[in-house]
Amino acid sequence: MRNFRLDDESGNQEALFSWAGYNMQRMPELEFLHHVPNGGKRDAATAVALKRQGVKAGVPDIVLPAPRAEYHGLYIELKAGSNTTTAKQKRWLKFLREQGYYTAVCYSWRLAAELIERYLLHTEELAKEQETITMR
Repeated sequence: MRNFRLDDESGNQEALFSWAGYNMQRMPELEFLHHVPNGGKRDAATAVALKRQGVKAGVPDIVLPAPRAEYHGLYIELKAGSNTTTAKQKRWLKFLREQGYYTAVCYSWRLAAELIERYLLHTEELAKEQETITMR
């Protein structure tokens, strides 16, 4: 893998998707792993246009639409450094959990990769948590 700037979320996302590319043969579902680009800096006109097009604040960054065990799929909010989840992100994660999705907040691409691997290959290790798990 190439070097990524791991002190921010975008670098962690690049590293995660690079890891996913290397592991698709072992876990073919990774082809459908995707990022929801709801965050980031934008000019006012672009922000207004995206909001009209359905962009919602708080939607988790990473989605894997592959059901496992009792879960419909996996949503991950990827964080870096000392960033914490916002109230809107917590609301989305709680809602998605209540709808039957596995949800997590991961503080590095490596922790997100470990969770995805466990989710896809070792589902029995996933406890039925009542709340979103946080991996630091």
